[in-house]
Amino acid sequence: MDRSDAHDLQGEVLIAGAAEGPLLVLEEPLSFWGGVDPANGKIIATRHPQCGANVSGTLLVLPRAIGSSSSSSVLLELIAAGHAPAGLVLGQTDAILLLGSIVAEELDHSPVPALLVKDTALVGLRSGQQGALSLDGRLRVHN
Repeated sequence: MDRSDAHDLQGEVLIAGAAEGPLLVLEEPLSFWGGVDPANGKIIATRHPQCGANVSGTLLVLPRAIGSSSSSSVLLELIAAGHAPAGLVLGQTDAILLLGSIVAEELDHSPVPALLVKDTALVGLRSGQQGALSLDGRLRVHN
């Protein structure tokens, strides 16, 4: 793929790792607790515009998370069940959500890499675009 077919966003690595997958760009904030089914990765928050979408294997783009201190345990459950996002791209840091990935690593599961990108840089990203997180804090998006 040549350079004109992709663009890069530079961010701050919150949890190191590389990941690839389709973007799932959330239109509104989401709490994992009560919002994502830990057994299958499906968004179950009935008032969320992407209710029914599945976070499994995606690069989940969260301009802003909301929620509960239980969001970290839901992410941990998703990781243990094999239904976690491949990576997280956050517009704002959410330490509680990231804790689930950190604990997963302590329990010998693969953590979900996370990247903090200025929320204004996330404008224009679309669900379904292919993306890749790199160890150097870059999100490459293929148009």
